[in-house]
Amino acid sequence: MGDADDAGLRRRSLLGALAGTGTAALAGCPAGGGDATPTPAGTDAPPTETPTDEEARRLAERFAPTLAFDAAEQWFPTDPRPYTREEGGETVVDGFDAFDGYTAAYAESGDPPAPTVFYNAVEYANSPLVVVQFWYYSAFDQFATNFHWHDWEVLHVFVDTDSGEPQLFVASSHSSRVPNNEFLDPDPERVPRILSELGSHSSALSLNDRRNSFQRLPLQDLPADITNRAVGVLETLAELPAAYGLPRDEGLRLPYVVPELDGAPIYEHERLPSVDRETLVPEALTIRSFDALSSPPSDLPTRETGVVFGHDGRADADVDVTYDLVPTSELEHIAAFTGPQLSFEFAVPKFAENAVASHISTAGTPWKQDRYADPAADITEPAHRAALADRYDAVSPPGPINDVIATVSEVVQSPDAPDGAGVTTAETTVEAIALLRSDPTAAPTFRGVSMFRGVESGSHRLTINAPGLAPHDEPVEVGGGTDADVTASATPRPTATGADGVTRTASLAGVEGDVPLVPATDATKLEVNADGTDAELTDLVVDDDFGGRLYEATLDGPDAVYVHRAGAYTTEVRDTDGAVGAFRVNPAEAASVRIDRPRTGKASLASFVASITSETADRLAALGSGDDGGNDSAEGTTLDLGAAGKTNTLGGLLRAMEAVSGAAERAAGRADQGDRQGTDRALRALASNLQRVVERFDGLRDTLPEPEAAAADRRFRQAQRRTNQAIASEKL
Repeated sequence: MGDADDAGLRRRSLLGALAGTGTAALAGCPAGGGDATPTPAGTDAPPTETPTDEEARRLAERFAPTLAFDAAEQWFPTDPRPYTREEGGETVVDGFDAFDGYTAAYAESGDPPAPTVFYNAVEYANSPLVVVQFWYYSAFDQFATNFHWHDWEVLHVFVDTDSGEPQLFVASSHSSRVPNNEFLDPDPERVPRILSELGSHSSALSLNDRRNSFQRLPLQDLPADITNRAVGVLETLAELPAAYGLPRDEGLRLPYVVPELDGAPIYEHERLPSVDRETLVPEALTIRSFDALSSPPSDLPTRETGVVFGHDGRADADVDVTYDLVPTSELEHIAAFTGPQLSFEFAVPKFAENAVASHISTAGTPWKQDRYADPAADITEPAHRAALADRYDAVSPPGPINDVIATVSEVVQSPDAPDGAGVTTAETTVEAIALLRSDPTAAPTFRGVSMFRGVESGSHRLTINAPGLAPHDEPVEVGGGTDADVTASATPRPTATGADGVTRTASLAGVEGDVPLVPATDATKLEVNADGTDAELTDLVVDDDFGGRLYEATLDGPDAVYVHRAGAYTTEVRDTDGAVGAFRVNPAEAASVRIDRPRTGKASLASFVASITSETADRLAALGSGDDGGNDSAEGTTLDLGAAGKTNTLGGLLRAMEAVSGAAERAAGRADQGDRQGTDRALRALASNLQRVVERFDGLRDTLPEPEAAAADRRFRQAQRRTNQAIASEKL
């Protein structure tokens, strides 16, 4: 047996040992294994071995990628070995040493120091499938509320050694929860090209003829840069591929945040003398914090390609920097990449004061991750893994996976509503950051979609923060799917699909998968204090007169949600018996609105009808009198109905509405006294009075300004709905 075979055995033993010691994900790039990937649960990683050095080098040189960086990029792929030191009998790379050393070297030479890409080749035993991995190291990662010392990104190239053709490209995104950017059956003659996201270095593929842009969807004769399947589940996502992509190249913005350590900007730290503000992401792209903005930023620069790295000797006209290609085996003596933990903070809406949740972004070591020995563990698209499993026995088919999905929208004042009487939702102009608080890894949205892949079954809480928008938080139940066609649930409950033999459970967050966020300057906190309520409350719903349902989630104790102060809301609660309670909320300029001890049943619903009827009467009275403040002077106002040939008085309508309010108050009072028969009589009278009011209103509607007429119509319908609920309710 030759030296090469001996080396292969040693490496094989090392890989086998490392396969069982996977670590948590790097913040900048996912680590495979466990429930975080579509790998079948309970299956062992397939046996792998290392090709000869010559074969590994040949593959690495053939597929060595071109790396295109943002014009504002500060940290390019480099060699970490100059920054090693001995600590506790082990070789480590310290974050301070690497960050400061790299910055000093860059400033001195004016060129990216030691441009290097590392490669590792893995061969699946008894299979023609081999994978060459390209690992690139950056001394620092600065992103939006997520930053850390050291950053490792990876591109996996799956190759069939019988045909010599590539089978799959997998380019790493932010974490194992975010779908990678993948391409099945790429052109064998095209060199992989990676567009690196500014600061975070998340890797997007660029494989078509538009070399410096990311194409998520095909355009005429231009193929897409990924072959990931659509997110599905929701009609709006039916054709949107599930991949992170490159947000600044796709029309949305995400500002960066200056990292801090010990309460001060990191560039002020005494152990970073070479680092100053200019060595971070430029100020034009940076904000102090998400909650420091009153509205989403609109003037952030778009992405522009700057420096392009390529392998030495590769013919590529636009390469600015050539990098060395070095086997990762020369780094495997490094035991750890260290540095004090840098945390990123999320505002979490809570009853009374918001909470601030700090979550740690960890760094890791490639050769201690599952995917280093088993690259298939890093395939996040189930259809791609299924395709390789069909071709190669060494790759197991994808197992059941759980996704948590939501689209993020922005709440704005409705153009169809009077001032302060209604909102609607619109597409966001910025990306958001989502966090499952059971998982320390944040996930940025792509094209306004929040998607967590491979989530463990059970109860979770989803928090979403976006720059200039108030935070959102809600519970999410995950898991429990079956083999069935996908259907969009009307509640935040799991749905499932069977595709390519894969059971995929998609839990929709928000309202039918939509999470509306409110601009911070327009946000009012709606607090619901369920403590002391007689019934056990289970659900909380918030509807706007024009915007419809904006919040829907389970309720367990006090809760809070941000609403737009231009809206007019019906807040609904349900209890374990299915009884409903409703409450009217008109926030206007209030900093917060609190509902204490919300009730369910006839009394609550009747009180709501009294409240919304009085609100509507005040607005109509103000309209009839020409006042904005609202009074009774409109009772004698006569409105001419023109072509209808009829007349009606606004005063008559207002008097009829007074009768409705009185009947509703009597029904609520008798329900509070425990008088079921009296309550039901009052509710029947209320329903009759409401019907007469609606008929009078219909006769006057054409004479009213359309926004006010539309608002009144919606409130009358809401009053009728709640009256019918009260009549049907068994609970007083």
